Amino acid sequence: MPTMATAAATANRRRKSSSARRDDDAPLIPILARKVREVEAKAQRGKLGPTNRVKFQVIAFLVREERARVKADENVSTAARAELLKRLDGVATILAKTAARDTSLIQLLEVDQATSPVAKRMRRDWLLESGAELPEDELIITDAAPVQSPVVPAAVADRQVTPPQVLARREANPFLAPDLELRAPHPTPRRRLDGWELMGPLYKAFETGAGGAAASMELPPVPEFDRLSPKGLEVMPHQSRFLEAVREGHRSFLLADEPGLGKTAQSVLAASVANAYPLLAVVPNVVKMNWAREVERWTPQRRATVISGDGDQIDAFADVFIVNYEVLDRHLSWLGSLGLRGMVVDEAHFIKNLSSQRSQNVLALAGRIREQVRDPLMLALTGTPLINDVEDFDAIWRFLGWTNGEKPGPALMERLDETGLTPADKAFYPAARDAVISMGIVRRKKKDVAADLPDKLVADLPVQLDDEYGRSIRQAEQELGERMAARYRRIIEARGDRVLIGEADDDIVRLVSSQELEESKAAGTGAENVFTMVRRIGQAKAVLAADYAAQLQRSVGKVVFFAKHIDVMDAAEAHFASAGLRTVSLRGDQSSTARQEAIDAFNNDPDVAIAVCSLTAAGVGVNMQAASNVVLAELSWTAAEQTQAIDRVHRIGQEEPVTAWRIIAAHTIDTKIAELIDSKQGLAARALDGEAVDPTSSDSVQLSALMHLLRQALGAA
Repeated sequence: MPTMATAAATANRRRKSSSARRDDDAPLIPILARKVREVEAKAQRGKLGPTNRVKFQVIAFLVREERARVKADENVSTAARAELLKRLDGVATILAKTAARDTSLIQLLEVDQATSPVAKRMRRDWLLESGAELPEDELIITDAAPVQSPVVPAAVADRQVTPPQVLARREANPFLAPDLELRAPHPTPRRRLDGWELMGPLYKAFETGAGGAAASMELPPVPEFDRLSPKGLEVMPHQSRFLEAVREGHRSFLLADEPGLGKTAQSVLAASVANAYPLLAVVPNVVKMNWAREVERWTPQRRATVISGDGDQIDAFADVFIVNYEVLDRHLSWLGSLGLRGMVVDEAHFIKNLSSQRSQNVLALAGRIREQVRDPLMLALTGTPLINDVEDFDAIWRFLGWTNGEKPGPALMERLDETGLTPADKAFYPAARDAVISMGIVRRKKKDVAADLPDKLVADLPVQLDDEYGRSIRQAEQELGERMAARYRRIIEARGDRVLIGEADDDIVRLVSSQELEESKAAGTGAENVFTMVRRIGQAKAVLAADYAAQLQRSVGKVVFFAKHIDVMDAAEAHFASAGLRTVSLRGDQSSTARQEAIDAFNNDPDVAIAVCSLTAAGVGVNMQAASNVVLAELSWTAAEQTQAIDRVHRIGQEEPVTAWRIIAAHTIDTKIAELIDSKQGLAARALDGEAVDPTSSDSVQLSALMHLLRQALGAA
């Protein structure tokens, strides 16, 4: 008589046999089911980047292809056919649910075939994994010949200007000297990894912090003599090591030093070491004047010119051309034909959105420079290269020529090939991360390279909003939470489920919160939503924060006061004036000259007590180390913006410990936003610094805050 164990084993074998027969009819379906779950998981975490979009497209195509094959296969029984179609419908349902979560995917469902080389390789690999026999023309997939896009997109062609001085320069030298080292590229040899999809694994290598070490390439030692600093200045050791790498021939860098470590000075001197003139610096508007000063300061033998408006006042014979992102689109034509030998993108995280015109302008110019010059100097500067997701690297890597978005460039591919590994090997990921780092990622932290730089502390100061205005804010928060909760309950009831007190379906919470966020963005300031609520909190805190800053100033000296909205700045300035304190203001509507005069007055005039600064307009490229205390009257929506603001004070030249005082409205959504901002610091720590930080959601702070409010209203917070 068989034992219970024997009976169970027999039943298990029968189940496996049944499953094997079922999969024998369509061995591709289990692969599609596994892949679609991977895409769904990424979408739920808000990490559906370019690689997973291609995967989504290939799954959709193969589902259609497999459905047609199953229907036409006469060797499959009617019952088996019905079962296989049911399983394919399950995969298609998950695709539809994922597309509902991210509506930009819907257009990929309508594509009849996966046409890009990456998609074709992905399809081929999955079919081979399923045991399919493919014709030879589907086994060998070649990359399409690159189509050179014009440096001036059609959308901005009618805006192009040519400053008079540029015409004079052309007349003085009508022929652009050819780069004799720039030869026709040799055919790229076939490499072992050519058949692999590699962008996803590269992002994963950084996302997991594979390898555990800081993301910084090996740099040469500090030279024995400082051969670069002009009289009266001195290059710091960490800057010297970077410049030695340039001297040894390295030409593309993601310079991701923490804010305040002198990235501008390193870039200016790197251009001198590499003789990368003419040099173009694309920078935020607020730092154009500072860039011109740094060129004059560190390379006094070189001339810099700042491009404003139509560029009527520029010096076309200068060595360094400085332009802000906002006006770059007018000057693409003549900059593309100037013969630039180097390009710097300051605050390079500004170009992370590849669909923006700003990003496209920068990438088009970078491509033109690489066409004209062999090994140009290409520098991407940002202390915060990652904002929400590791694929924020994408645009920066494209700018540097390391990848083209679909696959690694030849130099990076060669380094990956030298590892002898493939993405199927666990050891590939730390090796791949090291290969990308060796392309030119330089990341130094203040605590590592500037031992004499004081520490910084972020201290939260909760304030009570006890007046009628404060009570109305808390009431508005409750009403917003209840509005979302009502929508949540309607969805649950329509689905036929019971609403359970104290419990919440995470998918529906996300769906309702996402819908509320989209409606809030569309409504702007015309209706009560999360944005108007946070603004009202800032207004309610304005005088409280200003009063604290005034008290702080009396005990510690100069203070930098940051706010996000103009009306909060206005209220603070009025309070400081009534207290007899002299202030300067840094706002987005100032000219570069007025802004620099305000900065100089704050740093040099002992009678200027407080600088009232816009969090967005003065958060980058501003040196205010005359103060060691910062007051953050309003919170940003990103950790990076907060860090940038604090580092206007915590930088080279600072001689005292730095404290940033965050004014938090207690018992409001302000408290949750501060918590979420702090949690976002983990992404950069994990990807760039190799720290063992628990992964956090890549959802925006706005979405996470709304989800928190909804859960709170449902009693499930």
